[in-house]
Amino acid sequence: MALFNWVKPSDRKTSRVITDAVGDPSEPRAILLALEEAVPRYLNDIDQGRLIYPACERTLSDKDGDVRSIWDQTRLEAIRYAMMVPGREFELLIEPARQLEMIDAYLLQRPHADIVIDFTGNSPANFSIAILAGLNWLRHCAQLAKVLPAQQSGTLRNFRRVVTLAQRWWLTEGAAERCSQLLASGETPPLMLYLVWSEYTRLAKQIASATVFGPSNDRAATLGASPADVIPRFEAAQDPTDLLDKN
Repeated sequence: MALFNWVKPSDRKTSRVITDAVGDPSEPRAILLALEEAVPRYLNDIDQGRLIYPACERTLSDKDGDVRSIWDQTRLEAIRYAMMVPGREFELLIEPARQLEMIDAYLLQRPHADIVIDFTGNSPANFSIAILAGLNWLRHCAQLAKVLPAQQSGTLRNFRRVVTLAQRWWLTEGAAERCSQLLASGETPPLMLYLVWSEYTRLAKQIASATVFGPSNDRAATLGASPADVIPRFEAAQDPTDLLDKN
C-alpha cells in the first residue's frame, strides 16, 4: 500500500482529505478551517441528542447510519482531540518549518492507551498526546464494531513507522521547497496534518465497513444500490466524499 505519494513517486494521486465541507486539499490551512467548523458542529449534534455516539454503534434505521456518514464521523471523533489542544498552534501540523519539531515531539512521546486525556506540557507534546488519543479512539471503535483482530493490531506501531518515514523526508536537503512544489501541483507532502488525517481515514473506513456491512452484505442497500454494486464502490473509495451522489 502506498502510504503517500511522497513515499512512492510512481504512484502519485491527488488525495481528497476533507470531511463534508468545502476545502482545497492543496491548501492545508483550508482543511484546518473546515475541521474547525465540522468538529464543533458534530459534537453539538451529539450533545443535543441528534446523533447516536459513537458513530460505530448506529444501525441503518438511525440518523446518519449509512456507511459514508459513519466513516466520515468516526474520523471526526478521532481528530477532535487535536482540535481541542490548548494554544491553537496549528502551525505545528501544517507549516513546513515546524514539521521536524512536531515529528520529533511525536516520536519522543511515550505511547499511552487513553481516550480521556489531560493536556500538559508544551504544544508539540500536547498535539502528540492528542494524536495518540485519536488512534486509541479508533482502536476502541474497532473493538466495538468487531473489526477483524488482524486489522486492529499494530495501530500505534504502524503510524509511528509512517511518521519516521516523514522525518527522513524532512531531513533531506530542499524538503521545504519540494513541499511547496507538491502543494502547488495538488499533491500531499508529509505534513503532520496529512499524515494524521490519512491514517484516521484509513482506520475509520475499516470501522464503517464492519459496522454497516458486518457479516451480511444485504445491509449495503442503505446506499440505494444492490450489494454487488455498492461494496466495490465502497472498497474503491479513498475518502467518504467518494461515496457522495455525483448527480
